[in-house]
Amino acid sequence: MSTSTTHTRKMAYIAILSAISFLLMYVQFQILPGADFLKLDFSILPILIGLVVLDLKSSLVILLIRSVLQLLLNNNGPSSMIGMPMNVIAYILFILAMAIVWKKNPTVKTYVQASLLGTISLTLGMLVLNYVYAMPMYATFANFDVGKILGVGNYLFGMVLPFNFIQGIIFSVVFYFVYGALKPILKKI
Repeated sequence: MSTSTTHTRKMAYIAILSAISFLLMYVQFQILPGADFLKLDFSILPILIGLVVLDLKSSLVILLIRSVLQLLLNNNGPSSMIGMPMNVIAYILFILAMAIVWKKNPTVKTYVQASLLGTISLTLGMLVLNYVYAMPMYATFANFDVGKILGVGNYLFGMVLPFNFIQGIIFSVVFYFVYGALKPILKKI
């Protein structure tokens, strides 16, 4: 197989996985009662498949394309403009853990380690970003001062922390089964 054929095939996989990831952003679930603005979607699954089938750079390109499509085709104003960068950073933290710990040595033990590292990184990253970025931005541009409405501690430790921790666990468990089911097909790619 020539280099141009390989490159074309890789670009096709990136395009397909980006489109699937974008579509999965529309299937959202509320996982915390009282925090209907924090929603889980499974758009990370095709990105993780891109990590497995292709490489880290390709998975990050899939994430970028999915995010740009979201901003261009389904932009909800300040909510999207503030939330999307945070979503991208959260996913990057999770993906990096999978790439660094699990992809180099894909065993069940390293998968669990990568999942825990990804979940903890995602959770801590979102705690910090919510405090230093999202809360001030929402207060300024969306007239939603969560600190005054809910209290900073209640919001960060009662909503952001459990949501992101649960989200990381769900990503880990669901991808484990998706990867297991797709493994025979992925080996052929």
